[in-house]
Amino acid sequence: MTIQRTISKVFKSKPVTEGAGVRLKRAFGFSQVPLFDPFLLLDDFRSGEPEDYRKGFPWHPHRGIETITYMLEGQVEHGDSLGNRGVIRPGGLQWMTAGSGIIHQEMPEGDRHKRMGGFQLWANLPASQKMTTPRYRDITDSQVPKLKLDSGVSISLFSGRIGETVGPVDDIAIDPEYLDITVPPSTSFTHPVTRGHTALAYVIGGKGIFCHADEPFSHDTEGVNYFDMEPERYQDNETLILFSDGESVTISTENDPVRFLLISGKPLNEPVAWYGPIVMNTREELRIAFEEYQNGTFIKKR
Repeated sequence: MTIQRTISKVFKSKPVTEGAGVRLKRAFGFSQVPLFDPFLLLDDFRSGEPEDYRKGFPWHPHRGIETITYMLEGQVEHGDSLGNRGVIRPGGLQWMTAGSGIIHQEMPEGDRHKRMGGFQLWANLPASQKMTTPRYRDITDSQVPKLKLDSGVSISLFSGRIGETVGPVDDIAIDPEYLDITVPPSTSFTHPVTRGHTALAYVIGGKGIFCHADEPFSHDTEGVNYFDMEPERYQDNETLILFSDGESVTISTENDPVRFLLISGKPLNEPVAWYGPIVMNTREELRIAFEEYQNGTFIKKR
């Protein structure tokens, strides 16, 4: 018998300002470590107001992590200290392994309706790969498998496997799954998730019922935890659901569809030393990273 995951905790994303003044919503971040291990942060930067995003993310360093950027609308132009340049367009995803260190910038641009939107997920690297050579995986919309199930459920598959279909991002230490799923009205959908992996869903449209919403869980609102309260029946836009362990998750709908990101990965169970855009295992490693950034030895020549 398959062990169904239940809702462990629910969060509403909160406004933050990052980069040179980009206003976005943060689903989880530093204060939730290690709850989402191996994931560190999830930002939602959807907006129809250019002033929210036009200043972008000028040159800044990363070390010890992977940044995963998925675009829905508009685009993000990026460049780095190694001479790489590119554009992440709607439906596309960039999986950047910062590894030993990279200095880059990300500059958002709205579409013809001034809309710009997407998500950035940070995944931790294991200690054995913190100083690996940086690399990019740029996945365009046309490279993403799109499945349409008999039930009407549609899935964009970036990483992981559904049946015989495999996502274009593989060979990642945390064995991730990254899906964009839409469940139509009056439909129930069950998806297998590797037991022992951290699993979360982030709702980006409509509303749905997760895990039958019949188990007690804790709700995090404005930094206050409310334990053992009655679950809300529906979870809607900008809501993050963290699941308990198990082998599958079930999402159902009634009168409305629901669209969400379903993400899972293998926990690292390692210490986290995190300051700004650099995540290592010890404070000494952090000190060295920032010292190298200041003295110009941050980028390792290969």
